Amino acid sequence: MIKVYPQLEEDLLIRLFHKGVKSQWTAEDVNWDDPIQFTTHQSYALARMLTPVYLGEQSAMLGASAILPQMAQAGETTAQLYLSSFLMDEARHFEVLTRLYQRLQADPLTIRQMPEMLRYHNRLRKGDRLDWVWGILISDIFAKNFYSIYAKSQPEALFGKVSGRVMKDESRHQAFAEHYLKTTLPTIPPERYQVLLNMKDELLAIMDSMYTRLREDAEMIGIDGRKFLDRLRVDIEHKARRIGLEGSDGPYVPKAYGTKPDAQRAASSSRIPRPPLSFKALSTSKCSSCYLALLCRTPLFRRAQCV
Repeated sequence: MIKVYPQLEEDLLIRLFHKGVKSQWTAEDVNWDDPIQFTTHQSYALARMLTPVYLGEQSAMLGASAILPQMAQAGETTAQLYLSSFLMDEARHFEVLTRLYQRLQADPLTIRQMPEMLRYHNRLRKGDRLDWVWGILISDIFAKNFYSIYAKSQPEALFGKVSGRVMKDESRHQAFAEHYLKTTLPTIPPERYQVLLNMKDELLAIMDSMYTRLREDAEMIGIDGRKFLDRLRVDIEHKARRIGLEGSDGPYVPKAYGTKPDAQRAASSSRIPRPPLSFKALSTSKCSSCYLALLCRTPLFRRAQCV
């Protein structure tokens, strides 16, 4: 059940939410008369190369709407607020890229032309909110690497300017996903680590397959597809280590489920012991579920969750 008046703590996610709200822009802020700086053949190649990115924006927009209720039900209020601004960002990117296709006078590839896109989209939708955030982080790293090429090489061109705007949004998205995963991973059972590692490898394999089909288009617009994917893998592996999802370079032995980091364990041991739980101070007139809430804080219940 969703709480009417949930706890709202000042954390990184609420700060990212505020930053996102203040940084909103729309397709109307883009000067669509800016030069394209691509030939007709290059514009066609860019339209094809943009297709996986375009699909990623759509998948993120649709996925966020499905994940929001899960975060609300889990009581993750600040994550829920941030995801609301994330949804707005993805909707804006989808609109802007749609208008860019119109300006290029070209269409994205279809699922029939690149069936791997359907596999990618379905993999992002599979699983719970943790799987989704991890998939979105991988997609955002992919998109940021792609957009950065044109933001740097064509700063005065239409797509270069659009890329620069989108990259700022993607930076917030990465910060959200990294923070969410870093704080959530220590609470999951060991078998979930391998699921997430497998998901990373699966998405990278699909990306590799997609760009095998787009090798000629990549060369047409000055991208070395192999180097791009190699750099992408390095960035994703680095991010995985940062959030504590290690083991991609060899056998992974996760930490014991429910254990605390050394610093946190030391801090916990230095605290004053809590008094034993008592039902005497509870008032049933305030909340009919207080007894249940008290029970949920007992060691017995926590051990039951770990089984």
